[in-house]
Amino acid sequence: MTYTINRMIADAGIDDIDARTRKALADHGFGVLTEIDVKATMKKKLDVEMPAYRILGACNPKMAHQAIGIEPRVGAMLPCNVILREVDGGVEVSAIDPVASMQAIENAELTAVAGEVRALLAKAVEAI
Repeated sequence: MTYTINRMIADAGIDDIDARTRKALADHGFGVLTEIDVKATMKKKLDVEMPAYRILGACNPKMAHQAIGIEPRVGAMLPCNVILREVDGGVEVSAIDPVASMQAIENAELTAVAGEVRALLAKAVEAI
């Protein structure tokens, strides 16, 4: 099973892809709740250099509310992380597959919601 939804965007910069990703997420009902600049954190904490790497914590409020209503402990698995990482030739965007991440909770109703979220995330990643 694949645990992420991936897309490579050639000849692009991290800031451009960051803006495009946020727009695509918003267009598909997601907001960015958290963001971590991993490159800056590693430099500050470990004094190491690495290519640009950002983690965006994306949430679709309607779907999150529905999932929490089905299984209150699902919040430990929210929000859905989307990473942007600089690679040779461009930027790779990867989003967690919520169906894979929810496998720890055996609940068919929750799995169905996760499937809807996966479809929305896949559309957002494709729209970048």
